[in-house]
Amino acid sequence: MPVSADPADPIGPTDAPRTESRTRAERPARPGTAPLWVAMYHSVGDCSDDPYRITVSPDRLDRQLGWLHRRGLRGVGMADLLAARARGEGRGLVGLTFDDGYADFADHALPVLRRWGFGATVFVLPGRLGGTNEWDPLGPRKPLLTADAIRRLADTEGLEIASHGLTHVDLTLADDALLGAEIGGSRALLSELTGREVLGLCYPYGTVDRRVADAVRAAGYRYACAIDPGPLTGAFALPRVHVGENDTSWRLWLKHRLNRLRRRPVPLAAGPVTEAAR
Repeated sequence: MPVSADPADPIGPTDAPRTESRTRAERPARPGTAPLWVAMYHSVGDCSDDPYRITVSPDRLDRQLGWLHRRGLRGVGMADLLAARARGEGRGLVGLTFDDGYADFADHALPVLRRWGFGATVFVLPGRLGGTNEWDPLGPRKPLLTADAIRRLADTEGLEIASHGLTHVDLTLADDALLGAEIGGSRALLSELTGREVLGLCYPYGTVDRRVADAVRAAGYRYACAIDPGPLTGAFALPRVHVGENDTSWRLWLKHRLNRLRRRPVPLAAGPVTEAAR
């Protein structure tokens, strides 16, 4: 819960994180008593050419994470968030996710996350290692993480590497063969690449239907992220909130407030992530 409901609190440069601000995030909370709040990021870097509004500058990201910190909120990856919720803990934890696996995550996002002591989940595309975002017709072309970069991130404390499919296709439009390759093939490749079990998947474009969600569950994932899945909301269709360059203190406060009003608690009985599974 926020320390202060004052939306006018500045979102400018702040002091380094203080230990006492994190204690609120460790307080026990009954499982499922409050909606999850999961922030959806993509690229972190130059916003001058950004037709899809998926890029946030490093400075803006720093201010946004500082805003969370000042309210006693702490950003973590999805596996850590769901494990805490399953234990009945994690009040004040916020999920931080970065879609598409842009190479600029390592250069620009990771230093900011480290500054605040936050974790995150990076959803990557093992079928496009070292490639570019060719699925965006308007560009601009941005490099994606290489295999070596993903291995280094997987070894970084607080970071989780998870799947975004193989090549960034709309899974609801895929036939059964392509669906299996994008879901199961991606998980197998990432597990081999990182040497770790891959627990989560993020649906490209945020699109999901019952067939796709069931396929993700059958492939052995423990959770999956969407955007606004409506009636499908659950462990395999987790809602998220887009956060971008225009999200100042007022907008973040409103998004956080609306999330608590609009979202219902996510049932995790379908198989929450546990620390043992990691």
